[in-house]
Amino acid sequence: MGEGQGARRFHLSDVAETRLPKLPRRLRLGVVGGGRGAFIGEIHAMAARLSNCFDIVAGALSADPERARLSARDWYIPDDRAYTDFRQMAHAEAAREDGIEAVVIATPNHLHHAVACAFLDAGIDVICDKPLTTALADAVDLVERVRQSGLVFGVTYAFAAYPMVRQARAMVQAGDLGRLRQVHVEYVQDWLTEALPPDHKQAEWRLDPDRAGPVGCAGDIGVHASHLATFVSGLRLTRLRAELLVCGHPKPLDDTIYASARYEGDVPGLLWATQVAPGNACGLRLRLYGDRAGLAWDQENPEVLRLDVFGEPTRLITRGVGAGVGAAATRLMRTPRGHPEGWIEAWANLYAELAVAINARRRGAGVAPGLLDYPSVVDGARGVQFIEAAVDSSKAGGAWVELEERLQ
Repeated sequence: MGEGQGARRFHLSDVAETRLPKLPRRLRLGVVGGGRGAFIGEIHAMAARLSNCFDIVAGALSADPERARLSARDWYIPDDRAYTDFRQMAHAEAAREDGIEAVVIATPNHLHHAVACAFLDAGIDVICDKPLTTALADAVDLVERVRQSGLVFGVTYAFAAYPMVRQARAMVQAGDLGRLRQVHVEYVQDWLTEALPPDHKQAEWRLDPDRAGPVGCAGDIGVHASHLATFVSGLRLTRLRAELLVCGHPKPLDDTIYASARYEGDVPGLLWATQVAPGNACGLRLRLYGDRAGLAWDQENPEVLRLDVFGEPTRLITRGVGAGVGAAATRLMRTPRGHPEGWIEAWANLYAELAVAINARRRGAGVAPGLLDYPSVVDGARGVQFIEAAVDSSKAGGAWVELEERLQ
């Protein structure tokens, strides 16, 4: 390995100086969407609590008044801060002396833009599910609103907050792989292999074009794969050609995407995502190959990076202080080596980073360079740009589509 950040070994004595700064108190958090029966709402709630940086104090958890009230009580939100309309919530919370300081958007995709605008206009920082919006114009609009307001806007590409993903990114930046030659990513699931009941909470809106947007699998998990590839490689996606397919039972939106990709410097890559591959639960896998070495990470075995320097034995780099990892990974480690960490911890890491950013903005303070690396509104917009290009390419029979370099 080289002499960059990816190569430095951290020891127990180094841990304190690498940790995220402690907040003076927990921030007040509101949630829109994610009420009873919504899987993603509970994930956000668990992550916020585990981060020890937020208290959930308000919510518009459902448009149905009874479901909103019951969901709020599930989350110990007082009745007077349980809303049924997100605009009312944004207005009321902004007017309170003890109003929320950030909001989570965990609604179906078609509402993301409107909800984000309501809270940005109220001066409240935003944490939003992916995909950022269902239309690129709306995503670009949010980028501009965030730039003008100076507010914090994070997008929950939570896989980017695994310690070993940060380690992989640091190793690429340090030149441990040499010049990148190939970037390959896949995300393989099986949960849509058979038709689900029409009232299935997860499937019924994710397969509805009016709420999910123009894509199914590509927007649900394909954007995760695309973001992971660009985040770790550090290369912007510049063009692609894609096929959006229904490989399983009939459905109105794609359940599979195959894409050939080109990244900055004309680096080639492949992206494959599907939700109809029996025997696969959450198979997000990334492989990067440079002119010196290759690096691989598997989300179902997230504590290990495989490094293959050409002509040398394979090395397995494991999560844990003193195991050959650097500050970017050490900063997000919660337990000692040998005590497994997983997906909820990655979500909590993301929430902790966002809390530091939000607290610093509200206090008018700066953040040390390199301390935070959370996915931003620009990353979210690039995900929508990826979706739009994939749709255009697929409609054109798999033609190459250029992605404009306008999201910086």
